[in-house]
Amino acid sequence: MKFSISEITDLIRHRRSIPPKGHTDRLVQKEMVERILINATWAPTHGLTQPWRFTVYTGAGREGLSRFIGEEYTRITPPEKFTQRKLEDLTQRPLQSSVVIGIGMERDPHGRIGERDELLAVACAVQNMYLTCAAYGLGGFWSTAGVLTGDGMRRHLGLSEQGQALGLFYIGYPAGEWPKGHRRPLETVCQWVDA
Repeated sequence: MKFSISEITDLIRHRRSIPPKGHTDRLVQKEMVERILINATWAPTHGLTQPWRFTVYTGAGREGLSRFIGEEYTRITPPEKFTQRKLEDLTQRPLQSSVVIGIGMERDPHGRIGERDELLAVACAVQNMYLTCAAYGLGGFWSTAGVLTGDGMRRHLGLSEQGQALGLFYIGYPAGEWPKGHRRPLETVCQWVDA
């Protein structure tokens, strides 16, 4: 075998979602972000449509993103559902991570591949991002809150009318210990059919 299955298994099981509030202010190097995104582009994609689109926010770019999120949340949230705490959480997150990546999807212009397949391809790309972050010892967190997936965010990310905003991916060095994880036993989520 070309690759060690035990090392791959360890990496997959090591992956965690670490939210921005759990990130330090240590900067993630551009070369690392580029590797994370290049690995993302090696996700499976039907017809090689490669529907993923990425917008990287660093430095002061995160401040502009934070302002946009605050304005957009205020604009689209009905008064009876608006909370100051939610507004603060949403606007602080981009400032708590070294890097924030806008995740977008642009469908094949010829419509050869269905929307679901294109969305799932982007999700696979995000998993590759998570795994690469874990390999670097970086915390990753994919947020798909409503304000991050609407038409306002789609336009903010420069996606076409047919494109979709699929949230933000936050990257930073973890502030504490790497979180423990667990999963249910396989027999609780899997059935075998052999006849």
